[in-house]
Amino acid sequence: MEAMYKTTAISVGGRDGSVRTEDGYVDLSLRTPKEMGGTGGGANPEGLFAAGYAACFNSAVVMAARRRKAEIGNVDVKATVGVGPNGKGGFKFEIKLEANIPGVDLAVAQALAEEAETICPFANATRGNIDVELVVTNK
Repeated sequence: MEAMYKTTAISVGGRDGSVRTEDGYVDLSLRTPKEMGGTGGGANPEGLFAAGYAACFNSAVVMAARRRKAEIGNVDVKATVGVGPNGKGGFKFEIKLEANIPGVDLAVAQALAEEAETICPFANATRGNIDVELVVTNK
């Protein structure tokens, strides 16, 4: 693969530290969620993953619509990321993607979301590794 784009992020202190990208566009303090034994009250890796997945999948839906010359409204994608024990001493993710694709009938919206799954690098990276539930609406 020849990378079209590369970025680098640096973490200091892990879940209760900070993370920043070398270009400075992301610069956040991190806090472990209360549900995971931390203090909460700040950004965390799961939230960053959910935000990236939602934005990327949204763009992939728009790209799929352009390829099919489908007229769609403003797409919104909600990504819910859960983390829990994997039964082997580690942890794993579960993801629910809710893609709302207005302006087309539900069958077309579903087809666009399924095509987006083949375009989005987050979907390609998680396929077969993480349980992903895809819910499509056209409101």
